[in-house]
Amino acid sequence: MKRTVTIIRTGPQALVQDLGRPGHAHLGVPPSGALDAHSLTLANRLVGNEETAAGLELLLGGAEITTDVSCTVAVTGPPVQVWIDDRLADSHQPLHLPKASTLRIGTPDTGLRTYLAISGGVDVPEELGSRSTDLLSGIGPEPLRDNDVLPLGKPNVPTGADVVPPVRALQTLVIPIRLGPRDDWFEDAETQLRQGAWTVSDRSNRVGARLNGTKLNRRDGEIPSEGMITGAVQVPPDGQPVVFLNDHPTTGGYPVIGVVDRDHLRFLGQARPGTSVRFRPIS
Repeated sequence: MKRTVTIIRTGPQALVQDLGRPGHAHLGVPPSGALDAHSLTLANRLVGNEETAAGLELLLGGAEITTDVSCTVAVTGPPVQVWIDDRLADSHQPLHLPKASTLRIGTPDTGLRTYLAISGGVDVPEELGSRSTDLLSGIGPEPLRDNDVLPLGKPNVPTGADVVPPVRALQTLVIPIRLGPRDDWFEDAETQLRQGAWTVSDRSNRVGARLNGTKLNRRDGEIPSEGMITGAVQVPPDGQPVVFLNDHPTTGGYPVIGVVDRDHLRFLGQARPGTSVRFRPIS
């Protein structure tokens, strides 16, 4: 019998995500995958999955699921309240979800995205080697809707950590950035970045973190479209930077002043609108 879970309620947004499909930029396909990959791999380890297994990325939590089999689940990301039926449980540790019971995830006080791993992983079909939803190109499963039924893979016995401390999302981010390749479009790009201050815009999404604040002074015009990578900081004519995240377009015509290291993008993926951002240029 196929193991399944049913999405009773998705919350603001629920997506199937794994670690993405890197290596397909030549096809116009971004890497996609969990914006906070650290939290997803942590949840997978807690329930005994391979770190590459697909789970759910939940914008501001709020999801509710039920299962037709007994399974192990784990909720990670920012601290959040979790209920199994009417019993309050803990995030950031493996939880036994009995058959026909209901898991309900609250709204975190900080941060933006909560991750749910289920033993066996979400076993939807792969596209280009990944089960991730790509909101820009439409590759992968559709964003989840209430009453969707998801198949699960074969579970393993958890052998890793049995509990981990949650990490609170920061209200001020200091993001390392490497200059280039188009920093010559900006007068003293390093000083502009070091002295500037921004906040995360409410227009941010999985495509990019849009920042409002110090205007970066750049030359007029556009460059011929060229390849873009995850973490590229593109500056349109209004001077307000955009940090490309996992569902970004693979080409663009605005100059890239620098690139944020991938290890720090997860903090932007958890940054709510209004979060303060500073850049720290590095060699």
